[in-house]
Amino acid sequence: MTTGTAPDASTATAATVTAPAAEPARTADAVTAHTLLNCLIREVSAPEHQVTVDDGHLLLRLPRRGILLRCPLRRISLIGAHRFQGPVQRFADDAWATVGWRELAGHIQDELRLRTGDANEEFLSQVADSRETIHTALEGRAGVTPHADPYVASEQSLVFGHRFHPTPKARTGDPADWLAYGPETGARFPLRYLAVRRALVREEGDLREMDALCPASEPGFAVLPVHPWQYRLLEDQGRLREAMAAGDVVDTGVSGAELVPTASVRTLYHPGNDTFLKFSLNVRLTNCVRKHASYELPGCVALNRLLQPVFADLAGRFPGCALLAEPGYRTLDTAGDIALLEGLGVIVRSGLRRHLRTGVTPLLAAAVADEYPTSDAHVSHLLARGDGDVLAWWDAYLRLLLPPVLAAYFEHGVVLEPHLQNVVVGVHPDGTPAQMFFRDLEGTKLLPGHHERSLADLPDDVRGPLTYDSERGWNRVAYCLLVNHTAEVLGALADLAPTLEPALWGLVRDHLGAYARTAAEPPRLRALLSGVPLPAKANLLLRWARKADRHATYVPLPSPLGADFPHEVIR
Repeated sequence: MTTGTAPDASTATAATVTAPAAEPARTADAVTAHTLLNCLIREVSAPEHQVTVDDGHLLLRLPRRGILLRCPLRRISLIGAHRFQGPVQRFADDAWATVGWRELAGHIQDELRLRTGDANEEFLSQVADSRETIHTALEGRAGVTPHADPYVASEQSLVFGHRFHPTPKARTGDPADWLAYGPETGARFPLRYLAVRRALVREEGDLREMDALCPASEPGFAVLPVHPWQYRLLEDQGRLREAMAAGDVVDTGVSGAELVPTASVRTLYHPGNDTFLKFSLNVRLTNCVRKHASYELPGCVALNRLLQPVFADLAGRFPGCALLAEPGYRTLDTAGDIALLEGLGVIVRSGLRRHLRTGVTPLLAAAVADEYPTSDAHVSHLLARGDGDVLAWWDAYLRLLLPPVLAAYFEHGVVLEPHLQNVVVGVHPDGTPAQMFFRDLEGTKLLPGHHERSLADLPDDVRGPLTYDSERGWNRVAYCLLVNHTAEVLGALADLAPTLEPALWGLVRDHLGAYARTAAEPPRLRALLSGVPLPAKANLLLRWARKADRHATYVPLPSPLGADFPHEVIR
């Protein structure tokens, strides 16, 4: 690859990109409209060749309604992940008129109803819920000092959410709860603890890290930490009240050190002990109610055990990568009451410090790549710490990110889910990438052909959800790794140095090719390097169909990875 060396093209300083408007309501309106536009382009209009660029605007047509829309462009993206500025407009009566987010959502609703033949009465209200959460978070953040720990601050900085999801911040419940328990406003709170008679405890694995956070239990009882929001949602459950009345479950109240909610909302972090607890939360966040399915609890322990030798090999070959272990879970089992077993399940996740090298600071990848910088974790600030060499920084990042994920799939039959919210990046004091941490086993799957013997030892209800066939697994890896993660960090870099976007993609191609040569040129990688379309998860269509993430389909994106693509710097 030839990257070119325009005199000032390869360096960048702190970002000048800011949110669309300073006032919370207007900012929430603009971001919501632009996010809906992203989804509409990627999943509806672009696949039907109804998108073009003209005179600094992106124009798109809703193919079944005949509606023409446009929006001013801040930057054009090579894979269609454009940056917008200003209002969305509709052409009618020979003039352009501004379209607000509500009207745009209505047009999308009508288009999808015609496209699918189905209705979705929830869609508009979920878009409104998401917009309201953004507005509430922006107001709640006013005057709030970010957490002193840069890592925690990065986890709590994601105000706007996923750029390609129609309802990225949709949450059921009272907005007061979003402020009290959500990460965006710097929340922190102690846990509620239940003492549970041992006969009603279901648990597996190593729980020492979790028990170190809990008050001591009485003989014959175990302590079950509970998210205080979840306790309020479940405290009137009949079986729970019966167990409390019988003395089998004792509410010992709220106590102990404060934990902080991370970007996922339901996973809480204890900074002092460097331990995460992943709770069930009977609240719809984006697509789904976020509670542990009964099979996920034993599944995480089984998967954690199977992955230890895999990551030992990967860490040896690719220094700087690590998996955050999930060694155990505990829950309440009252005569098989699934609602309580799932609703009160808690998974312990090991922390970062045992893996961190001296002087390295962990930061959430999603905060590094955020379109609108909301914390010091943003790549613009990281580059400003050093010499601002965009290509050198990106080369170091890709060297840490790509090879272990590809080797996990092609050599170990492990489907990692390295989207931006599942990866933590460790950076040197000068801001350059030093380490890469992968987390959250919920989305990690196995290819059955590689793990037949280990899977055969698991119960049927656990074994099935732990596996993907090779095609489904590859789509998931390629989407999370290249579209959700790599393309978004690349986009944030291109915002700082737009002429470098071809060279940035050229480095991605170089690293993919380098790994392919060490792995006997896997056909799927050869196809990528020939420029086949990239798979993008269809979040809008998934939400319209009201299906869980496991039923996601993919739409093709134009790929800049082919050999014929000009990867030199555009001067």
